[in-house]
Amino acid sequence: MTESVTQLAIYLVVLLTLSVPLGWYIARVMEGKSVINRIFARPENFLYRLCGIKAEAEMGWKQYALALLLFNFVGLLFVYALQRLQFWLPFNPQGMLNVGIDSSFNTAISFVTNTNWQGYGGESTMGYLTQMLALAVQNFVSAATGIAVAFALIRGFFRHGMSSIGNFWVDMTRACLYVLLPLSLIVAVALVSQGVIQNFKPYQEASTLETTVYTQPKLDQAGQPLKDAKGQPVLETLSTTKQTLPMGPVASQEAIKMIGTNGGGFFNANSAHPYENPTPLSNFLEMLAILIIPAALCTSFGVLVGDRRQGLVILSAMTLLFIVMTLTLMYFEQQPNPTLAAAHAAQSSGMMEGKETRFGVIASSLFAAITTAASCGAVNAMHDSLSPIGGLIPMLQMQLGEVVYGGVGAGLYGMLIFAVLAVFIAGLMIGRTPEYLGKKIGVFDMKMMSIAILMTPALVLIFTALSVLVEGGLAGIANPGAHGFSEILYAYSSAANNNGSAFAGLSANTPWYNITTGIAMWLGRFGIIVPVLAMAGSLAAKKRLTATSGTLPTHGPLFVAMLIGAVILVGALTYVPALALGPVIEHLQMLATH
Repeated sequence: MTESVTQLAIYLVVLLTLSVPLGWYIARVMEGKSVINRIFARPENFLYRLCGIKAEAEMGWKQYALALLLFNFVGLLFVYALQRLQFWLPFNPQGMLNVGIDSSFNTAISFVTNTNWQGYGGESTMGYLTQMLALAVQNFVSAATGIAVAFALIRGFFRHGMSSIGNFWVDMTRACLYVLLPLSLIVAVALVSQGVIQNFKPYQEASTLETTVYTQPKLDQAGQPLKDAKGQPVLETLSTTKQTLPMGPVASQEAIKMIGTNGGGFFNANSAHPYENPTPLSNFLEMLAILIIPAALCTSFGVLVGDRRQGLVILSAMTLLFIVMTLTLMYFEQQPNPTLAAAHAAQSSGMMEGKETRFGVIASSLFAAITTAASCGAVNAMHDSLSPIGGLIPMLQMQLGEVVYGGVGAGLYGMLIFAVLAVFIAGLMIGRTPEYLGKKIGVFDMKMMSIAILMTPALVLIFTALSVLVEGGLAGIANPGAHGFSEILYAYSSAANNNGSAFAGLSANTPWYNITTGIAMWLGRFGIIVPVLAMAGSLAAKKRLTATSGTLPTHGPLFVAMLIGAVILVGALTYVPALALGPVIEHLQMLATH
């Protein structure tokens, strides 16, 4: 474990060191107080005039929410249309066919909601124009949406007696132009230097030294695997002396995929593919890019509410949860499977199945923890091959609401919801009306908080239960028993919490899973955003209360512990029965076979 602790420590030192100045920068540019705002004031104002936006006119929470929903719904229609028409559009050198109706529906919702769940192979499904104009654009604007909502909620805490929480169009523009775009350019150039490809060439064909013989499932006209009378895939044996090397503008998409905690891979293998993530250094840069903005926004929060300790409390709670989760995942992935314990190789390498040798167990485990701590979903290893408890950790991090750092913006406003819950619980214990940052938490705020917290567990558990009961859900299971249940539970945990990673043994590119995960992604995103904006509007309208001797301090270690307790309490009470039916039983079965 020494090497695991060392790698984790190095990662956290670099991450937290860089997050502080970045957090200050984001706070200033989003509020229009930076030198950058003055330099680019004319281009920014030109964009507003071009779009007919009155930048100086602020919005109440209902207007803000309506603008956000309409913008994202139009984006959904645009992404859907590009997929359905891509065969006739330019920048499609491989002649990729139009994407199917249910897959286009799922993918459009997926990228609009910052989930980036992929039920398809990128290099065999999407043309270059679709990758850039549909998917990469949504990588920017879906991430900017999360940042905008986070700042709307922050304004709710530091404003008082006001009916507005900002201007959605201004927040979106500044998040894209001053935060996401420059960071993505830096990361893209760094990735190109490591060998990540960036071109518009057709796919290249190379001759292999030996003939490759392989088997694959036969497909029907709809592209689905054929099955025999017993329900098993019908396989065919093929051979080839050629290898097709996919090309494309990968580095540019890889950068915003990580910076925006999006996660959708240009290739089916995602960040395990050597063209997306070729070296240990590129792997470290990608891991750093995933959490840099979520960590920095904690500093932004402290700066804007006028008490840096408040941001430090949120960041401390996130970091402590992350350390425990990550070390647990690393430990179990370094243990050999008991049935292979007699083999020396198994003892020395741990759980190497599904992992790239250029990264190894530790870097792969760290990546898995990071990508599910954020709402990213990028993977450099097969999560379906993790040990039972190793697979439980990414699943649990998502089920906690993706607040252990979380997605850009989404992690911060999710954790602030839990902070409100923590002060509410404390208020009940002492018989005092709860307050947070000088704002009294009323009945309306508690209702909105409850909706935001309970939305994703309801979606996950209801859809998981339905999928193990109906034929469409059962048809996608490749592994029987507890692991098959884990695959379904993971899928809906990922979809509803807008993560996008998967236990890929589940055949999810079917009408049942495309439609149900699409619904889960949409409600899991906007079913939380709207209550959060409602809370922001309610809090902004309230007067700031003066702290007294009876006010609960929210800037010390005690509140960190309370905040962690609130997060674990909700996650444990909600998901323990489901986790017991999946990864916990699988772990016990693995021990029993030994």
